[in-house]
Amino acid sequence: MTNRPSLNWLSAELDAHAATGLRRIRRVALPLLDGACEIDGRRLWNFAGNDYLGLAADPRVVAAAQRAMSEAGVGSRASALVTGRTQWHEQLEQALARFEGQESALLFPTGYAANVGTIAALVEDSDIVFCDRLNHASLIDGCRLSGAKLRVFRHGSKQTGPSPEESGLLILERELSKSSKYRRRLIVTDGTFSMDGDVAPLLELCDLAERFDADVMVDEAHGTGVFGEHGRGVCEELKVEQRVAVRVGTLSKAIGTLGGFVAGPQTLIDWLWNKARPQIFSTALPPAICAAATAAIEIIEREPELRIRLANNCEFVRRELSHHGIEVLANSVGPIIPILVGEPETAMIVQQKLEARGCLVAAIRPPTVPPGTSRLRVSLSAAHNAAALTCLVDALAEVSHELER
Repeated sequence: MTNRPSLNWLSAELDAHAATGLRRIRRVALPLLDGACEIDGRRLWNFAGNDYLGLAADPRVVAAAQRAMSEAGVGSRASALVTGRTQWHEQLEQALARFEGQESALLFPTGYAANVGTIAALVEDSDIVFCDRLNHASLIDGCRLSGAKLRVFRHGSKQTGPSPEESGLLILERELSKSSKYRRRLIVTDGTFSMDGDVAPLLELCDLAERFDADVMVDEAHGTGVFGEHGRGVCEELKVEQRVAVRVGTLSKAIGTLGGFVAGPQTLIDWLWNKARPQIFSTALPPAICAAATAAIEIIEREPELRIRLANNCEFVRRELSHHGIEVLANSVGPIIPILVGEPETAMIVQQKLEARGCLVAAIRPPTVPPGTSRLRVSLSAAHNAAALTCLVDALAEVSHELER
């Protein structure tokens, strides 16, 4: 009989994580219909989610899912490439293409899978990919797994602080100038950065791409439904849609459901259908999810007042926090409002104090963010009413004053 492998070291490592405020625990949350949730029997305003337009609980979205489930059941039963692509998948892809102003669209099981699969399908070992240091993990992992030469550039388009460090754009320009030996060049960036809440310098990135014969890929996960005249994201807001080669989105944030997608020319979609492994080898999204997402997109198209309400909520909270002397991370815009606190232990203390006052706010710690930059990540929604926003501002002000004493 062979000895079983030992994992005794895990307990000591978990204890070390706990001692530094880095251990994560699992909790059970019950989403409620008004931008709130229930945890451990307590009702809390949910400022930790990404349901930016409040569509996850919209009765029209729920009804669409129920109708599809009554006809098709729960699961899709196969990958999309085999028999899993139903009429609801086709309808959703058509709705996404129309919404994004593109020829076609392709669904993925998650936004993570969309990023990893798309990058790996577009570049390989004879190519080079350029990645913003603060990109989402799915973009970073996609760049690494692709096998392409990876160059990481500093986040931010300008110099920050008194040091003479080069801006990210200058670093990218220098690296691009040395990349002519590679077959393909791909610049990968978030549109809106999920932890800092700022937007990518897409105008400048597109200028560099055109100058050095590169392509730009933008992940609009936190921009879809939020930014732009029609809600298509930062690319629309900055008027670079026609200059960006690949636009990736997610259905799990403002659209309120689940999954990822790529929208673009038919040739791009056909290529990904044949080459993107996470799409090829994953079971397709449930038909009910596709029906719900289609309904949500139609609501976004018909009701721009949802984006206006969200924008008003964001303006109110930022203004009130400023009145209380609470500093929000510079350059953040939209529903992501980061408040730096420094160390993981402090972030956890503040999170617990806010929960005691009825507000669930995410405490973001390494490795999600760099050491020394633990923060509160406030996420706002159009579903939050005046009472919720006032509760949040009052709670943050009280906790801030407590910590100052």
